[in-house]
Formats: sequence, C-alpha cells, structure tokens
Amino acid sequence: MVGTEQVVAIVPARGGSKSIPRKNLRLFAGHPLLAYSIAAGLQAQTVDRVIVSTDDEEIAEVARRYGADVPFLRPAALAADATTDLPVFQHALSWLGEQEGFKPELVVQLRPTSPVRPPGLVDQAVSLLAGHTEADSVRGVVPAGQNPHKMWRISKDERLEPLLRVRGIAEPYNAPRQALPATYWQTGHIDVARRRTILDGGSMSGRVILPVIIDPAYTVDIDTLRDWQRGEWLLASGELEVVLPGPARRGMPEQIRLLVMDFDGVLTDDRVWVDEAGVESVAASRADGMGIARLRAGGVEAVVLSSETNPVVSARCRKLGIEAIQGVEDKAVALEALLQRNAVARATVVYLGNDVNDLTSFPVAGWAVAVADAAPAVRAAADHVLRAPGGRGAVRELCELILAKGQLR
Repeated sequence: MVGTEQVVAIVPARGGSKSIPRKNLRLFAGHPLLAYSIAAGLQAQTVDRVIVSTDDEEIAEVARRYGADVPFLRPAALAADATTDLPVFQHALSWLGEQEGFKPELVVQLRPTSPVRPPGLVDQAVSLLAGHTEADSVRGVVPAGQNPHKMWRISKDERLEPLLRVRGIAEPYNAPRQALPATYWQTGHIDVARRRTILDGGSMSGRVILPVIIDPAYTVDIDTLRDWQRGEWLLASGELEVVLPGPARRGMPEQIRLLVMDFDGVLTDDRVWVDEAGVESVAASRADGMGIARLRAGGVEAVVLSSETNPVVSARCRKLGIEAIQGVEDKAVALEALLQRNAVARATVVYLGNDVNDLTSFPVAGWAVAVADAAPAVRAAADHVLRAPGGRGAVRELCELILAKGQLR
C-alpha cells in the first residue's frame, strides 16, 4: 500500500503458447517461468496482493504454490493468441470488485516473459505513479539499442523514406547520434496503471505516461528458446542482482574450514573415456590441483563426495592429497555425518556442485556454490555461480576467491 491507495500486482499467464509450449510452467533456471514475476510482486513493499490471471488449472496450482492468489480462472475467450492485455485486466479488476469488494487504486502488470528484474523495481514504479496524481501510468523502458531516427520505410515505389523526422535537423539519418533525441524501448518488466485508467479510460496506459528507466543489462524478453538460453545464462552468471523465487542467496561465510566437492562435473568436465576393457579415464585441471594445494596451505581442508565408486576418483584424490568418500546415495546424509565426525560447524563449510544430486547438500553447507555449466536447477539454488565450468578451472576459481577474501579458519 502507498499512502491510502491499495496496490494489486497481476501476473497474466495463459496456458497456451505457440513459440514455447507451456512456457509459463517450463523451468527457467530451476523455477517455473511465472514464479519470477510472482516473486517480484511478493517481495515488493508497496504491493498488497499478488494475483495470477490464468485459464489453466495447472498454472493456477503452481502459482498458489509460489504464494500468489488465484481467485478465479480467466474465461477461455480471454486466453487466445490475439487477446490483448486490456480485456484481461478489465476482467480481473471487475471480478475482484464485484465478487470480493476489492478495488485497488493502482494496478501493476508483471509479465512472466521478462523474469530478470532488479530488486526494488516494483516499489520504484509504484511510488513514482503514486507521487504524480497527474499521471495515468508508469512504464518500464530501457535506452534504445538502435536509434529510430536512422531507420527507414520502403515506399510503394521502392524508395527509402525516413521513419522519423526531427525538427531543426534536415537529415537526421545523416546526423551524429549524439545530436539526435534520446529514445527508449519499452520492456515487459513492469507497467503500473490507475484502476480508473483501465476500467473507465479503456486503456492500459492512458495519456500521461511516466518512465521508469531500467538498466539495459536486465533486458530479457523470452519469446524463443534462444531467448530462454540467454536469460538462463544471464541469471546464472551472478553478474546481476535480481529478484529470485525462494530464499535469498547467502554470502560467503566469515570463516571457512572445509571445502566439499562433487567429483564428476566439478573436478572433471563431466566427460569420460572408456576403452574396450571398460577402463575409464577423465580429464582434470592441474590449475584446480594448485588451487586446492594453496587452500590447504591456508588451513582449509577439502573432501570429495561422489555418488559413484570409481578407481579414477580414488587416484585423483590421492594425487591431490584429499579424502574421497564414494558410493554416496544421499549426499546430505553423508555430509552431515562428515561434519559430525570432524566436529565442523555447518556455517564454516563450502559445498561445490554441478548436478541435481548435489541440491540436498546445499542447505547443509554454509555456502553453496555451482560451476558455470551446472544444471539450471543447481545454478538457481546456489548462493554463488562461478565463471569457470567444471574441470576447467572452477575449483581454482573458488579457491582463489576464498583466499582473496581471507575467509579462512
């Protein structure tokens, strides 16, 4: 709530999608795509209620699991490919007013297809509109990557015509970029409108629209699988502070006594060579070995927890001078036993993994770290994601990170 004005955030999430089937439920870095928009609404201080408008029972169930309200199912007629935002929001606001007497003054739209949002964006946009009574809406924009003053149309007689003209500049398409007016591209991160603008004015924006300018680094609009892959990579890189579903990421512990690692995909690149006799070979990084040696010299021990029992694991760990615990069915149970046996506090343990069988160990450790090429669910759950992939310097990167911050016992 802002002052006396109630605020509702609505996440439109229909069941159909041609470009990526079942897009809103597909896992994006470990969580259903729509969960990121729900989280943005729930984590905002100015939002009173987060509602998902959907025609799909499965989406409704997932939305409720992530904390959203789904008080109604949207009519199928409002879930077609050509359905625009306006009738969807008019339906939601009318239903809430008629059935519940809930009439919020400000309405936030959080599209699932723009899941990478900076913290505080929703509150910033809501507060901006609440503070300007003359405005009808706020829209998220980024500086345009291409200047439209240098864009063209092709006429019917196949001649180029400038798309835009600029007062005072005869040929803007020949002018320096710095001399042209700044332009902005609307994104799907956020829109905020007044209730009266949508219901009485018949518009999602009205006439007076204020901008909330977003760092273009957050620009992700998921329409294709390539967009999806880029978005997951951006989220997993750890380079941006973003709103995430689930618990907040923890920082590196004040003191570290133990580094626990998976073997395949962490100390190796997850490939294996098998000869005709069934003998396996793997590739490992000498840089990782140097990192472990430096870490141990600083007083931090290292241990490998591996699901498999393999002489390759034993040989490599002997070479590194570290303990290898193999044949582990439940890594969380094995980790708990290891800490108890060595009287090591959870808060002083770092766990480095790459695949879903590492996930149960993450909450046991004080800090959970993933290699760059870890499974999406692992990257999403990790407190920190490394830049290097498994078997190619990831362990060395983590060791140097710990040494550089002096987080030793």
